[in-house]
Amino acid sequence: MHRNLNILMLGGAKRVAMAEQLIRAGKRLGCNVKIFSHELSNQEPIASIGTIITGLRYSDPAVDAELDEIIARHKIHVVLPFVDPAIEVAARCKQRHSDVFVPVSSPEVSRAMFDKVLAAELYEQNGIAIPATYSPESIAFPAILKPRTGSASRGIIVARSIEEVQAAPMPLDQYLIQQYIEHREELTVDCYVGTFDHEAKCTVPRIRLATAGGEAIRTITQRNPELEKTAKSVLSALHLEGAVTLQFIHDIDADRYLLMEINPRLGGGVICSICAGADIASMIIEEAQDLNAMPRHDWRDKTLMTRYFKEVIFFNDSTDDEK
Repeated sequence: MHRNLNILMLGGAKRVAMAEQLIRAGKRLGCNVKIFSHELSNQEPIASIGTIITGLRYSDPAVDAELDEIIARHKIHVVLPFVDPAIEVAARCKQRHSDVFVPVSSPEVSRAMFDKVLAAELYEQNGIAIPATYSPESIAFPAILKPRTGSASRGIIVARSIEEVQAAPMPLDQYLIQQYIEHREELTVDCYVGTFDHEAKCTVPRIRLATAGGEAIRTITQRNPELEKTAKSVLSALHLEGAVTLQFIHDIDADRYLLMEINPRLGGGVICSICAGADIASMIIEEAQDLNAMPRHDWRDKTLMTRYFKEVIFFNDSTDDEK
Protein backbone atom coordinates (compact mmCIF):
# COMPACT_ATOMS: atom_id res chain seq x y z
CA MET A 1 0.00 0.00 0.00
CA HIS A 2 1.06 3.58 -0.67
CA ARG A 3 1.48 5.73 2.41
CA ASN A 4 1.41 8.77 0.13
CA LEU A 5 -0.98 8.80 -2.85
CA ASN A 6 -0.58 11.43 -5.57
CA ILE A 7 -3.72 11.96 -7.66
CA LEU A 8 -3.71 13.80 -11.00
CA MET A 9 -7.08 15.27 -11.93
CA LEU A 10 -7.50 16.04 -15.62
CA GLY A 11 -9.57 19.21 -15.81
CA GLY A 12 -10.39 19.22 -12.08
CA ALA A 13 -10.90 23.01 -12.15
CA LYS A 14 -14.02 23.42 -9.95
CA ARG A 15 -14.01 19.93 -8.40
CA VAL A 16 -12.81 21.09 -4.99
CA ALA A 17 -15.48 19.09 -3.14
CA MET A 18 -14.44 15.90 -4.96
CA ALA A 19 -10.79 16.54 -4.10
CA GLU A 20 -11.81 16.95 -0.45
CA GLN A 21 -13.68 13.63 -0.57
CA LEU A 22 -10.61 11.88 -2.00
CA ILE A 23 -8.39 13.35 0.70
CA ARG A 24 -10.81 12.24 3.44
CA ALA A 25 -11.07 8.76 1.93
CA GLY A 26 -7.30 8.50 1.94
CA LYS A 27 -7.11 9.43 5.62
CA ARG A 28 -9.66 6.75 6.51
CA LEU A 29 -7.43 4.19 4.79
CA GLY A 30 -4.27 5.55 6.42
CA CYS A 31 -2.70 7.30 3.44
CA ASN A 32 -1.93 10.92 2.66
CA VAL A 33 -3.58 12.05 -0.59
CA LYS A 34 -2.02 14.90 -2.53
CA ILE A 35 -3.99 16.51 -5.35
CA PHE A 36 -2.56 17.72 -8.65
CA SER A 37 -4.70 19.06 -11.49
CA HIS A 38 -3.81 19.49 -15.17
CA GLU A 39 -5.38 22.74 -16.42
CA LEU A 40 -5.10 25.37 -19.15
CA SER A 41 -4.88 28.10 -16.50
CA ASN A 42 -3.27 28.21 -13.06
CA GLN A 43 -6.15 30.34 -11.78
CA GLU A 44 -8.78 27.65 -11.14
CA PRO A 45 -10.58 26.95 -7.83
CA ILE A 46 -8.83 23.57 -7.45
CA ALA A 47 -5.69 25.60 -6.57
CA SER A 48 -7.26 26.14 -3.13
CA ILE A 49 -6.66 22.49 -2.26
CA GLY A 50 -4.14 21.14 -4.76
CA THR A 51 -1.29 21.96 -7.13
CA ILE A 52 -2.18 23.12 -10.64
CA ILE A 53 0.01 22.04 -13.54
CA THR A 54 -0.72 24.08 -16.64
CA GLY A 55 -0.48 22.34 -19.96
CA LEU A 56 -1.88 21.56 -23.37
CA ARG A 57 -5.45 21.06 -24.52
CA TYR A 58 -6.56 17.44 -24.53
CA SER A 59 -7.00 17.61 -28.30
CA ASP A 60 -3.31 18.45 -28.77
CA PRO A 61 -1.33 15.50 -30.22
CA ALA A 62 1.51 16.25 -27.78
CA VAL A 63 -0.65 15.94 -24.64
CA ASP A 64 0.16 12.25 -24.11
CA ALA A 65 3.88 12.94 -23.90
CA GLU A 66 3.20 15.90 -21.61
CA LEU A 67 1.17 13.73 -19.21
CA ASP A 68 3.86 11.03 -19.26
CA GLU A 69 6.38 13.64 -18.10
CA ILE A 70 4.01 14.93 -15.38
CA ILE A 71 3.36 11.39 -14.10
CA ALA A 72 7.08 10.71 -13.85
CA ARG A 73 8.03 14.09 -12.35
CA HIS A 74 5.33 14.12 -9.66
CA LYS A 75 5.25 10.35 -9.03
CA ILE A 76 1.53 10.15 -9.85
CA HIS A 77 -0.33 7.07 -8.62
CA VAL A 78 -3.88 7.85 -9.84
CA VAL A 79 -5.24 9.69 -12.91
CA LEU A 80 -8.90 10.80 -13.01
CA PRO A 81 -10.61 12.64 -15.92
CA PHE A 82 -13.18 15.31 -15.10
CA VAL A 83 -14.00 16.73 -18.54
CA ASP A 84 -15.15 14.87 -21.65
CA PRO A 85 -12.07 15.48 -23.85
CA ALA A 86 -9.84 14.06 -21.11
CA ILE A 87 -11.60 10.68 -20.97
CA GLU A 88 -9.94 9.15 -24.04
CA VAL A 89 -6.64 10.76 -23.05
CA ALA A 90 -6.89 9.03 -19.67
CA ALA A 91 -7.76 5.72 -21.36
CA ARG A 92 -4.62 5.94 -23.49
CA CYS A 93 -2.62 6.82 -20.38
CA LYS A 94 -3.96 3.64 -18.75
CA GLN A 95 -2.53 1.58 -21.62
CA ARG A 96 0.92 3.18 -21.29
CA HIS A 97 1.21 3.14 -17.48
CA SER A 98 0.39 -0.22 -15.94
CA ASP A 99 1.73 1.02 -12.59
CA VAL A 100 -0.72 3.98 -12.47
CA PHE A 101 -4.35 3.47 -11.45
CA VAL A 102 -6.64 4.94 -14.13
CA PRO A 103 -10.24 3.77 -13.53
CA VAL A 104 -11.70 4.40 -16.99
CA SER A 105 -13.06 2.31 -19.85
CA SER A 106 -11.22 1.41 -23.06
CA PRO A 107 -10.15 4.14 -25.53
CA GLU A 108 -12.63 2.77 -28.08
CA VAL A 109 -15.62 3.07 -25.73
CA SER A 110 -14.40 6.43 -24.44
CA ARG A 111 -14.09 7.74 -28.00
CA ALA A 112 -17.60 6.58 -28.90
CA MET A 113 -19.11 8.27 -25.83
CA PHE A 114 -17.70 11.60 -27.01
CA ASP A 115 -19.62 11.36 -30.31
CA LYS A 116 -23.37 11.14 -29.73
CA VAL A 117 -24.05 9.52 -33.13
CA LEU A 118 -21.45 6.78 -32.57
CA ALA A 119 -22.72 6.34 -29.02
CA ALA A 120 -26.34 5.89 -30.17
CA GLU A 121 -25.21 3.27 -32.70
CA LEU A 122 -23.29 1.44 -29.96
CA TYR A 123 -26.31 1.47 -27.63
CA GLU A 124 -28.59 0.05 -30.31
CA GLN A 125 -26.05 -2.66 -31.24
CA ASN A 126 -26.06 -3.77 -27.60
CA GLY A 127 -29.84 -3.82 -27.25
CA ILE A 128 -30.05 -0.77 -24.99
CA ALA A 129 -33.33 1.14 -25.16
CA ILE A 130 -32.92 4.74 -26.40
CA PRO A 131 -35.28 7.28 -28.00
CA ALA A 132 -36.02 6.63 -31.68
CA THR A 133 -33.13 7.91 -33.81
CA TYR A 134 -33.85 9.65 -37.13
CA SER A 135 -31.89 10.30 -40.29
CA PRO A 136 -32.13 13.83 -41.76
CA GLU A 137 -34.48 12.42 -44.44
CA SER A 138 -36.93 10.73 -42.06
CA ILE A 139 -37.55 13.04 -39.11
CA ALA A 140 -40.76 12.75 -37.10
CA PHE A 141 -41.83 15.63 -34.89
CA PRO A 142 -41.24 16.74 -32.26
CA ALA A 143 -37.53 15.97 -32.60
CA ILE A 144 -34.46 16.94 -30.65
CA LEU A 145 -31.17 17.81 -32.37
CA LYS A 146 -28.04 17.41 -30.26
CA PRO A 147 -24.58 18.47 -31.52
CA ARG A 148 -22.55 15.28 -32.01
CA THR A 149 -19.67 16.44 -29.82
CA GLY A 150 -21.46 18.99 -27.63
CA SER A 151 -21.77 19.00 -23.85
CA ALA A 152 -23.63 20.78 -21.05
CA SER A 153 -26.80 21.06 -23.21
CA ARG A 154 -25.14 23.64 -25.48
CA GLY A 155 -26.55 23.96 -28.98
CA ILE A 156 -29.51 21.62 -28.47
CA ILE A 157 -32.57 22.32 -30.62
CA VAL A 158 -36.12 21.06 -30.06
CA ALA A 159 -37.76 21.17 -33.49
CA ARG A 160 -41.49 20.91 -34.13
CA SER A 161 -41.39 21.54 -37.89
CA ILE A 162 -39.13 21.01 -40.90
CA GLU A 163 -38.55 24.77 -41.01
CA GLU A 164 -37.01 24.67 -37.52
CA VAL A 165 -34.77 21.80 -38.60
CA GLN A 166 -33.67 23.68 -41.71
CA ALA A 167 -32.80 26.69 -39.54
CA ALA A 168 -30.22 24.68 -37.56
CA PRO A 169 -26.88 26.53 -37.57
CA MET A 170 -24.83 23.42 -38.47
CA PRO A 171 -25.19 20.76 -41.19
CA LEU A 172 -27.61 18.04 -40.07
CA ASP A 173 -24.92 15.35 -40.13
CA GLN A 174 -23.34 17.19 -37.21
CA TYR A 175 -26.33 16.38 -35.01
CA LEU A 176 -27.80 13.32 -33.34
CA ILE A 177 -31.49 13.57 -34.23
CA GLN A 178 -33.92 11.71 -31.98
CA GLN A 179 -37.52 11.58 -30.87
CA TYR A 180 -38.30 14.29 -28.35
CA ILE A 181 -40.16 12.84 -25.37
CA GLU A 182 -42.70 15.49 -24.35
CA HIS A 183 -43.74 14.14 -20.95
CA ARG A 184 -40.45 13.24 -19.41
CA GLU A 185 -38.39 13.14 -16.29
CA GLU A 186 -34.60 13.18 -16.51
CA LEU A 187 -32.60 11.10 -14.06
CA THR A 188 -28.90 10.64 -13.43
CA VAL A 189 -27.38 7.42 -12.12
CA ASP A 190 -23.98 7.65 -10.43
CA CYS A 191 -22.13 4.35 -10.80
CA TYR A 192 -18.85 2.72 -10.01
CA VAL A 193 -17.72 -0.52 -11.66
CA GLY A 194 -14.86 -2.33 -9.96
CA THR A 195 -11.75 -2.63 -12.08
CA PHE A 196 -10.77 -5.89 -10.32
CA ASP A 197 -13.99 -7.91 -10.54
CA HIS A 198 -16.09 -5.74 -12.93
CA GLU A 199 -18.92 -5.68 -10.36
CA ALA A 200 -21.25 -2.67 -10.22
CA LYS A 201 -20.34 -1.41 -6.74
CA CYS A 202 -23.09 1.22 -6.71
CA THR A 203 -25.86 2.55 -8.96
CA VAL A 204 -27.50 5.59 -7.40
CA PRO A 205 -30.38 7.30 -9.22
CA ARG A 206 -30.91 10.97 -8.49
CA ILE A 207 -33.10 13.72 -9.86
CA ARG A 208 -31.53 16.99 -10.94
CA LEU A 209 -33.86 19.59 -9.46
CA ALA A 210 -31.91 22.60 -10.72
CA THR A 211 -28.94 23.04 -13.04
CA ALA A 212 -26.55 25.77 -14.11
CA GLY A 213 -24.39 25.38 -17.21
CA GLY A 214 -25.59 21.79 -17.58
CA GLU A 215 -24.45 20.85 -14.06
CA ALA A 216 -26.61 19.94 -11.07
CA ILE A 217 -26.74 22.58 -8.37
CA ARG A 218 -29.69 20.96 -6.56
CA THR A 219 -30.21 17.19 -6.73
CA ILE A 220 -31.74 14.40 -4.64
CA THR A 221 -31.19 10.64 -4.52
CA GLN A 222 -34.18 8.44 -5.36
CA ARG A 223 -34.50 4.70 -4.79
CA ASN A 224 -35.68 3.10 -8.03
CA PRO A 225 -35.10 -0.67 -8.29
CA GLU A 226 -36.14 -0.82 -11.95
CA LEU A 227 -33.76 1.95 -12.98
CA GLU A 228 -30.94 0.52 -10.87
CA LYS A 229 -31.38 -2.83 -12.63
CA THR A 230 -31.43 -1.10 -16.03
CA ALA A 231 -28.27 0.82 -15.14
CA LYS A 232 -26.45 -2.39 -14.21
CA SER A 233 -27.42 -3.99 -17.52
CA VAL A 234 -26.02 -0.96 -19.42
CA LEU A 235 -22.74 -1.08 -17.48
CA SER A 236 -22.39 -4.80 -18.19
CA ALA A 237 -23.37 -4.63 -21.87
CA LEU A 238 -20.75 -1.98 -22.65
CA HIS A 239 -18.02 -3.38 -20.35
CA LEU A 240 -17.63 -0.03 -18.61
CA GLU A 241 -15.14 0.46 -15.78
CA GLY A 242 -14.56 2.89 -12.94
CA ALA A 243 -16.76 5.91 -12.33
CA VAL A 244 -19.61 6.24 -14.83
CA THR A 245 -22.47 8.74 -15.01
CA LEU A 246 -25.59 7.53 -16.84
CA GLN A 247 -28.33 9.90 -18.00
CA PHE A 248 -31.81 8.46 -18.48
CA ILE A 249 -35.19 9.75 -19.61
CA HIS A 250 -38.31 8.43 -17.95
CA ASP A 251 -40.96 8.45 -20.68
CA ILE A 252 -43.93 9.10 -18.41
CA ASP A 253 -46.64 8.28 -20.97
CA ALA A 254 -45.11 4.89 -21.87
CA ASP A 255 -43.61 4.33 -18.38
CA ARG A 256 -40.23 3.28 -19.72
CA TYR A 257 -36.63 4.28 -19.11
CA LEU A 258 -34.51 5.27 -22.10
CA LEU A 259 -30.76 5.83 -22.02
CA MET A 260 -29.92 9.35 -23.06
CA GLU A 261 -26.18 9.66 -22.53
CA ILE A 262 -23.17 8.09 -20.84
CA ASN A 263 -20.30 10.08 -19.35
CA PRO A 264 -17.61 7.51 -18.44
CA ARG A 265 -16.22 9.73 -15.69
CA LEU A 266 -17.21 11.31 -12.39
CA GLY A 267 -20.17 13.67 -12.80
CA GLY A 268 -20.45 17.08 -11.19
CA GLY A 269 -23.31 16.03 -8.89
CA VAL A 270 -21.68 12.81 -7.66
CA ILE A 271 -21.01 14.42 -4.27
CA CYS A 272 -24.71 13.90 -3.50
CA SER A 273 -24.41 10.13 -4.00
CA ILE A 274 -21.13 9.99 -2.06
CA CYS A 275 -22.65 11.79 0.92
CA ALA A 276 -25.71 9.52 0.71
CA GLY A 277 -23.40 6.57 1.37
CA ALA A 278 -22.28 5.42 -2.08
CA ASP A 279 -18.71 6.45 -1.34
CA ILE A 280 -17.13 6.40 -4.79
CA ALA A 281 -14.16 8.40 -3.48
CA SER A 282 -13.33 5.55 -1.09
CA MET A 283 -13.79 2.99 -3.87
CA ILE A 284 -11.20 4.84 -5.95
CA ILE A 285 -8.73 5.00 -3.07
CA GLU A 286 -9.28 1.34 -2.19
CA GLU A 287 -8.60 0.18 -5.73
CA ALA A 288 -5.61 2.51 -6.03
CA GLN A 289 -4.23 0.62 -3.01
CA ASP A 290 -4.76 -2.72 -4.82
CA LEU A 291 -7.82 -3.57 -2.74
CA ASN A 292 -11.08 -4.84 -4.21
CA ALA A 293 -13.49 -1.95 -3.60
CA MET A 294 -16.33 -2.64 -1.20
CA PRO A 295 -19.83 -2.35 -2.71
CA ARG A 296 -21.94 0.51 -1.35
CA HIS A 297 -25.58 -0.36 -2.02
CA ASP A 298 -26.93 0.75 1.38
CA TRP A 299 -27.12 4.45 0.54
CA ARG A 300 -29.70 6.89 1.89
CA ASP A 301 -32.78 7.60 -0.16
CA LYS A 302 -33.97 11.22 -0.52
CA THR A 303 -30.55 12.73 0.26
CA LEU A 304 -30.69 16.31 -1.02
CA MET A 305 -27.63 18.24 -2.15
CA THR A 306 -27.71 21.95 -2.87
CA ARG A 307 -24.77 24.17 -3.77
CA TYR A 308 -23.56 27.68 -3.21
CA PHE A 309 -20.77 29.74 -4.72
CA LYS A 310 -17.48 30.17 -2.90
CA GLU A 311 -14.74 32.53 -3.98
CA VAL A 312 -11.08 31.67 -4.60
CA ILE A 313 -8.91 34.78 -4.92
CA PHE A 314 -5.70 35.03 -6.95
CA PHE A 315 -3.43 38.06 -6.52
CA ASN A 316 -1.41 39.37 -9.44
CA ASP A 317 1.07 41.13 -7.18
CA SER A 318 4.73 40.16 -6.85
CA THR A 319 4.84 41.25 -3.19
CA ASP A 320 1.91 39.00 -2.27
CA ASP A 321 3.33 36.13 -4.32
CA GLU A 322 6.53 36.28 -2.30
CA LYS A 323 4.77 36.02 1.06
